[in-house]
Amino acid sequence: MKVIDLRSDTVTLPGPQMRRAMFEAKLGDDVFGEDPTVNELERISAELVGKESALLVASGTMGNLVSMLTHCQRGDEIILGDKSHMFLNETGGVSAIGGIHPHTVPNQADGTMRIEDIEAAIRGKNLHWPRTRAICIENTHNRCYGAPLTPEYMAEVWKAARKHNLVIHLDGARIFNAAVALKQDVKKFTQYVDSVSFCLSKGLSAPVGSVVCGDKDFIAEARRSRKVLGGGMRQAGIIAAPGIIGVKQMITRLAEDHKNAQLLARGIARIPGLGIELEKIKTNIVYFDLEKKECDPDKFVDILDKEGIRFLRTGPYRFRMVTHYGIEEEDIRYALEVLARITEDFLKT
Repeated sequence: MKVIDLRSDTVTLPGPQMRRAMFEAKLGDDVFGEDPTVNELERISAELVGKESALLVASGTMGNLVSMLTHCQRGDEIILGDKSHMFLNETGGVSAIGGIHPHTVPNQADGTMRIEDIEAAIRGKNLHWPRTRAICIENTHNRCYGAPLTPEYMAEVWKAARKHNLVIHLDGARIFNAAVALKQDVKKFTQYVDSVSFCLSKGLSAPVGSVVCGDKDFIAEARRSRKVLGGGMRQAGIIAAPGIIGVKQMITRLAEDHKNAQLLARGIARIPGLGIELEKIKTNIVYFDLEKKECDPDKFVDILDKEGIRFLRTGPYRFRMVTHYGIEEEDIRYALEVLARITEDFLKT
């Protein structure tokens, strides 16, 4: 049976070039700063996003947590969106491990937080209140249809942050999707943040890892935060080698994922019983809804899984599909054929 796995862009598998690079990687002890492949990845990554220095970490969640542990003290507060990945899907790590208080403001449909909402959330000086320290932005915004946030918006947040002497961290797990979708150099986005983490293991298709970037002092301290979390990975060049290929070769091909997401979304829009907001699909993430509320959404997912079409339920009747490396146009067309057939039969039950 043919399997089309659209659950996430984290399910990508490394191609032959990445596997060969892992096998041939020059290695050393990264905790001592002696792994040449890790050092090369960090140098390339910092240059790519216009920062002074970079740090390889195990995951995007670790990257965000390392950044918060570095920017904040226990009892400090961060401002972030109520639909952000850091708030919803990182096991409350900033609170549980960092003792950092999350202050959420509403994410708008386009993934932004209103500047007036951000400024209203900033604490004044009062011994009863935590100190506001950082603003966290997510770009692209996963829960908001993979929305790319514009450099112009990020400049507005930067202006507000500087006005109140705050730092900005960018959860840029898919920041290169934003850059490709908006046809902008990634530095146009990252110039407006103090730190950024981006994933190697999503659209860039490496098997594991993320990179945190910032100024030299920040990264030097972030190495201590990584160590606290057990993230000193020693001969990590086997992880960094495919990451180098990812940042050098896999960014421009993200446009293919966006094209396939549009094909997928338009196909879903033609299937009776499924609802989708086509205008919101900008990158590689497609959300759609089951319109018949009397049906069992988990059963819908299970039936399609048995037919080889894999995707996630993300709400009572909402589902997510994500295009990525390894999914071709013909796979999208096949998935749509199966989805249309199963949906028609399912809605009759």
